[in-house]
Amino acid sequence: MIALLSIWTWLEIALVTVGGFFVQAALLVVTLPFDPGRRVAGRWLRLMAVGASTLTPLWRFRLHGALPPRPARKTVVVSNHESHADVFLISRLPWEMKWLAKSALFAVPFLGWCLWLAGDVAVKRGATRSARDAMARCAGWLARGVPVAIFPEGTRSMTDELLPFKDGAFRLAIETGADVLPVAVSGTRRALPKHSWKFGTARALVGVGTALRTEGMTMDDVARLKAEARAQILALRAELARALAAEEGAAAVAERGSA
Repeated sequence: MIALLSIWTWLEIALVTVGGFFVQAALLVVTLPFDPGRRVAGRWLRLMAVGASTLTPLWRFRLHGALPPRPARKTVVVSNHESHADVFLISRLPWEMKWLAKSALFAVPFLGWCLWLAGDVAVKRGATRSARDAMARCAGWLARGVPVAIFPEGTRSMTDELLPFKDGAFRLAIETGADVLPVAVSGTRRALPKHSWKFGTARALVGVGTALRTEGMTMDDVARLKAEARAQILALRAELARALAAEEGAAAVAERGSA
């Protein structure tokens, strides 16, 4: 059954991506003259991700807590990274932001084209020049008032332990005077395990922390800023895990009651 539902999920994601691309392209042509931040085209891509994750019966993704407002200042969003499904979950946040994503994704037909139309930023892992150019593009989006989203771990963690955070997102925030907004996800690892084509049944939550200001900081403060963001993400992820455990416990009781 999981294999069949996984095939259906891949199929509907592909259909949403292909169909959504043509709508996104039309939206970009119409809105670009007065939308240099590509907010409309980008937001359409995030709504595509929300729609695709809603269409699969395997996933139950939602926001945790009160609906977070759109960041009022230049903002670098940082999140832990459990799975490729993270982007489907984080896209439920109600504002547009440009994602830093590995360059291989931009080579995938339709998906890569959608990322390019949205203004997302490609980076080649392990290539210093690519990373430098990507950070410059992220700084450009921040200058236009558009938040950027970065996974500071750099790759998905295979366990519940957070990987070490890289400096890039935090150096970018200090250089541009942007806030750092910690975000946490929990539950997505089961949605699409690393190195597996099969999706899994999963409840997952995304929560938003408190923005960290960088005014007055220098590069000597990168380690402190990383530590503060990491502490928030760890605490928020633990809160999400408790909420998921309570939901799953309540669901199990309801199933036994209806049996």
